[in-house]
Amino acid sequence: MKTAKNKKELKLLFKDNYLSMIENACGSKMWANAFCLVKGKKQDVLDNGSVSCAYFVSSVLKLFDLIQRLHFTVLGTEKDIRESGWKEIRISSKMPAGSIIIWEKELSIDKNRKKEFHYHIGFYIGKEKAVSLWTYHNFPVIHHWTYNNKRKIIKAYWSSKIKN
Repeated sequence: MKTAKNKKELKLLFKDNYLSMIENACGSKMWANAFCLVKGKKQDVLDNGSVSCAYFVSSVLKLFDLIQRLHFTVLGTEKDIRESGWKEIRISSKMPAGSIIIWEKELSIDKNRKKEFHYHIGFYIGKEKAVSLWTYHNFPVIHHWTYNNKRKIIKAYWSSKIKN
């Protein structure tokens, strides 16, 4: 890429931009809704953000061409992650920033008061911090990577494509 004025070449810093997008997503409600036709009726399949974690993660990954498509479920996102060459890594505070983490299932209640257990997915950003679109918010937030030891991380993934 060249600039118009000084003709200097610019090198896009992939990892820095990837991590910046993850952190800058915090507070944005752009992943709260996805409207689909379900049995002929328009429906927000993300329930105004209450089940949007996979949509958030897969959107960022797709934008950086790190997976094949967008997903509404953690299991669909995880399958695409594996098929796109991500490797499961050891869960530790020394994981690289930008790793994908998956938390154990937790009980959630949808707008119809239906109780379900859901996995949760987000990004590890280093220093025992994560970014995810948590059930209790309809936007991404930075939080302790284990929700202060209240939720167990069951898997972590890293892609060798994430480098500067």
